[in-house]
Amino acid sequence: MNKSVLIVLAILVSTLSFAQKKELRAAEKAIKSNNYAEAKAALSQAKSMISAMDDKQKSQYHLLMAEALYAKGTANNDDVNEAIDNLNKVGSDYNSETATLRQTMENELLTKANSAYTSSSFDEASNRFEQLYNVVPTDTTYLYYSAVSAVSAQDYEKALKHYESLNDLGYTGQEKIYYAVNKETGEEEVMDKQTRDLYMKSGDYIKPGERMSESKSGEITKNIALLYVQLDRKDEAIAAIKKARQNEPENSELILTEANLQYKLGNTEEYKALIQEAVKLDPNNVDLIYNLGVLSAEAKDKEAAKGYYRQVIEMEPTYVNALTNLSALILEEEQTIIEEMNGLGNSAADNKRYDELKEKRKGVYQEAIPYLSKVLEVEPDNVQVARTLMNIYSAIGDTTNQKKMKALVDELGG
Repeated sequence: MNKSVLIVLAILVSTLSFAQKKELRAAEKAIKSNNYAEAKAALSQAKSMISAMDDKQKSQYHLLMAEALYAKGTANNDDVNEAIDNLNKVGSDYNSETATLRQTMENELLTKANSAYTSSSFDEASNRFEQLYNVVPTDTTYLYYSAVSAVSAQDYEKALKHYESLNDLGYTGQEKIYYAVNKETGEEEVMDKQTRDLYMKSGDYIKPGERMSESKSGEITKNIALLYVQLDRKDEAIAAIKKARQNEPENSELILTEANLQYKLGNTEEYKALIQEAVKLDPNNVDLIYNLGVLSAEAKDKEAAKGYYRQVIEMEPTYVNALTNLSALILEEEQTIIEEMNGLGNSAADNKRYDELKEKRKGVYQEAIPYLSKVLEVEPDNVQVARTLMNIYSAIGDTTNQKKMKALVDELGG
């Protein structure tokens, strides 16, 4: 009885082994004929027997599945991901075949990733670079470019995940840079080592050298902080920003970012201290002063914002954004004046107050005119500013300038 059972089991094992090999051979034959649907069907049959396969057969199954799913680069995104997953499960029995497929996938995916990025298809570029990293996990640069692309695609959750992974991996992005000086131009040119050495032999280049590129670790830490800000995860953002500032204590962008966060959290004292720190750090940085104006405006501190914008204009009279923002802040005062005017009655006192407010409103317009006019000087095709000036001149009764602005608005198609 026991002997019969053993014979039956032996026949069963033999039958399973034969079936496994048959399905794997069928899949292999189909792949060679580029019949990937047939290959996947055969491998689907083999999958039900995978627990009975030895390690070599399992490796063969995963390799064939990777080839069938990838389908020489014609697969959809999900199949590519599954193909990579199978490729990474292939054991050492098929090292040569795995290396060949891995190299093919890397070359083709890199072409697709670069093409997607240059055509501004950032979501696809991020996916392709992530696939590249999964194909070649030793090359963390691919994960870095996936994160960069995800930011451009405004997929901040994905970007944050990748940047945190890079941070955990200790990625610096540093590489050896080779360079030489062009004798004709006197300028240093960066190139790969082989090209540099070839150019040196030509005699057209001198002073060859090499150095390490700058580390990206500070950039990654900063981006993690900024992504937390973007995702409105304030507490985590502040912790990340403080860490980033340890690496870049004089980075005014980080100081302003923390100041903005502290304000949003209601920490006004910390906010003011950070603003003062930023100004002390770089008092002549016009962009910094402008950003302080924007930040103050967001914090509803209009007078401080006006002061910063005026400071920018003193330093750089054609700074359009400061001119525009300052005129907008000035014109905001009109709203409260109009509301009060509309709330007045017909008494003598009300009529007197109405006339006072009318003059005050005129003063607001006249204060804004020079800044708007300067914007139009710098940007003569700015139809929005031309239209605003047209309306202002109409309100104050300046018919001559109102007609000029109307003609300009009409000319600009506004």
